[in-house]
Amino acid sequence: MPPLFRRVALIGKYQPVAAGGTARSAVDTLDHIAHFLMDQGCEVVLEAETAANTGLPHYPVADVDGIGRECDLGLVVGGDGTMLGIARRLARHGTPLIGINQGRLGFITDIPLDGFAAILPPMLHGEYEEESRPLMRAHVVRDGEVVFEALAMNDVVVNRGATSGMVELRVEVGGQLLANQRADGLIVASPTGSTAYALSAGGPMLHPSIPGWVLVPIAPHTLSNRPIVLSDAMEVAIEIVSGRDVSANFDMQSLASLLHGDRIHVTRSDYCVRFLHPRGWNYFATLRKKLRWNEGGS
Repeated sequence: MPPLFRRVALIGKYQPVAAGGTARSAVDTLDHIAHFLMDQGCEVVLEAETAANTGLPHYPVADVDGIGRECDLGLVVGGDGTMLGIARRLARHGTPLIGINQGRLGFITDIPLDGFAAILPPMLHGEYEEESRPLMRAHVVRDGEVVFEALAMNDVVVNRGATSGMVELRVEVGGQLLANQRADGLIVASPTGSTAYALSAGGPMLHPSIPGWVLVPIAPHTLSNRPIVLSDAMEVAIEIVSGRDVSANFDMQSLASLLHGDRIHVTRSDYCVRFLHPRGWNYFATLRKKLRWNEGGS
């Protein structure tokens, strides 16, 4: 029986070595997975940057837009950072994604590398759990003009420079003043991002099905400034009141340097990321495993 996903894009994590090449084990892993997919009856297409950095021959190559137009599935080999980078870019195409975890934690790349050969075949034939996670859209407004914009899947973070003091931020939600906060920074996190930086800053975890965000101050000057859960239908606006070397990060991969008076507007994007998980997958099992809950329990 032919697989449900006939044309599969392979997107890899690659680690350049000192000599300027790429770690051999990463290349071998991708090549092994590519051959495995072909044995399952799939046509393999290498994502362009993956192909350029690994030098793997004999495979068709496509950029992200080409993958979105031509491929039935994206298979991401790496950690959550690798998945975040490609998920934002493929979301507008609606391409489903499966993650093979080659990193350490892996909340959204949930197939272990040493188990993919047993787990992938039924998924390729339609036996999987699917979930959809919305992206965040953020833009920076300066003197009435948009000077920077980006999509984020985890979080939008406004923070101070490494050697500067606190920043003062005016925070509005749905057009209404929430607070003026003095802190090291502020995190606006999606449910996906609630287990990332926001969690280490003291924020709560949000189940992925909750249409909400969590607003988490980073080391606030006033300890009564606590995390708050908001509807993701409401726009969050953050204005830079004071502070030096203030910046905004979007999934920690995009950066905008900010000036006093700049406003960062965060809204729910029209795009969602489609994740496919093995049959039987559930969010709470992921939390137990990744956060080591109930170790030694029954």
